[in-house]
Amino acid sequence: MRPRIYITQPIAPGAMERLRTLGEVDLNPDPLHIPTEQELIAALKRCDILLCLLHDRITAAVIAANPALRAIASMTITPANIDVAAATERRIPVTVIPSSLLDDSTADLAWALLMTVARRVSESDRKARAGIIPGAQSMYFTGADVSGRTLGILGAGGVGKEMARRALGFKMPVLYHDPRRLAPEQERSLNLTWVSFDDVLRRSDFVSLHVALTEKTHHLIDARALSLLQPHAFLINASRGPVVDEQALIAALENGKIAGAGLDVFETEPDIDPRLLALHNVVVTAHMGSATLRLRAAMADVVVDNVAAIVAGRQPPNCWNAEIYAGA
Repeated sequence: MRPRIYITQPIAPGAMERLRTLGEVDLNPDPLHIPTEQELIAALKRCDILLCLLHDRITAAVIAANPALRAIASMTITPANIDVAAATERRIPVTVIPSSLLDDSTADLAWALLMTVARRVSESDRKARAGIIPGAQSMYFTGADVSGRTLGILGAGGVGKEMARRALGFKMPVLYHDPRRLAPEQERSLNLTWVSFDDVLRRSDFVSLHVALTEKTHHLIDARALSLLQPHAFLINASRGPVVDEQALIAALENGKIAGAGLDVFETEPDIDPRLLALHNVVVTAHMGSATLRLRAAMADVVVDNVAAIVAGRQPPNCWNAEIYAGA
């Protein structure tokens, strides 16, 4: 009997066709609707394999909905929204995708946020559409310089290194902090200078966050950290929303303690605090660091590779809880 596969939102067409060769596919067809817990429970009662996305919350109750659930195949790097312990207790594989897939596209978006908030692109776009063109040399839309300014990077993994590589073209000195310092040759090739966490904040004109979300990095940027930023500095976050204490950030922005922020992620996604949306010096995007056609197709293909291995009775290549296969 062919396995039944439930997909929480549409994925790349090529990957969808591959899935249909592996089993019977059911899906939520609305790309704007995130299934609720009750909807997920109802879907899993009739499916053997769950294919879920980063924003889906796969709780213990969802996992318990089907005693015969065979796998949870996620399109995320770390399964932060999946109760991995509940899955592992039942020896259900939870699969992920390699982080290196997303390095370039996420860095591209972070750079776009940096440029947009510094040069007030979104503000100017809104005014121009409303018919307000203040003149080519008006002081109305003066923004911050980017070229030659200091970029601070917190987290020197794949995305952090790609941000540093982009900064080379803008002649920017780059400070960085990561508990695991890079090799000297990597620092030289990317023009990186390792400094303390506090010094990145104190000395940078732009601070870009590229850390994984863990217990240690939750609210890494809190009121104390924000107080170290210079008044003309900008904060860029394309990592995970809870890395920043959003209430402290709003206070810093409202009180003019920092110049602005470019945000692709939010603490209570998919909800965004309306106070952030009301601020002219904040640029927001809808968690779209990986949102390119090429990358989303590649990500979906990795997920299908994991599903194909499970259907064939093999250990999937990107299994987060691989310990369930120990001794098998």
